[in-house]
Amino acid sequence: MDGTWNLGRLLPDPPPGTGSQQAAVLAPLYRDGDDLRLVLIRRPLHMPTHGGDIAFPGGKPEPGERPLDTALREAWEEVGIEPATVEVLGYLPAIHTVSYPRLVVPVVGRLPGVPSLRPDPNEVDQIHTPTIGSLLDESRWRTESWKGHEVFIYDLDGDTLWGATARMVRRLIGLEAS
Repeated sequence: MDGTWNLGRLLPDPPPGTGSQQAAVLAPLYRDGDDLRLVLIRRPLHMPTHGGDIAFPGGKPEPGERPLDTALREAWEEVGIEPATVEVLGYLPAIHTVSYPRLVVPVVGRLPGVPSLRPDPNEVDQIHTPTIGSLLDESRWRTESWKGHEVFIYDLDGDTLWGATARMVRRLIGLEAS
């Protein structure tokens, strides 16, 4: 897509399941003029898990769903990304969340242009679309200790990108090895 993007970091297939509970998220990328942007959401405080957190659209699978199916369905339900418009570029390595024992499979997809996003108010408080260039600025990242783990923190227009989603973002843009 541009000089900051390297498809070689992506896996061609989803990582194999490990028997632990799984979830899947969509990391949607799109071109906006000269910028490459990423779609992130803030979950409402009333959510039973990850309330108030910045995340990719996604969630738990329905019976028989593959990670790709889950990621596309959840992105459609949460922000109105039409599944048929997503060009699947590949997968990032699955990541374990600390606060809830879940293995999250990140699906990376390219959107055909600037999307018309529609947040579902039951699942999304706000949509963020940071540029990849701003996320690549290491001076905007810091680390903190949380429950014995060193976590990355990024100020996202007054919200805090941190934890598993921050690690996924950093892996996606090449700031952290897989």
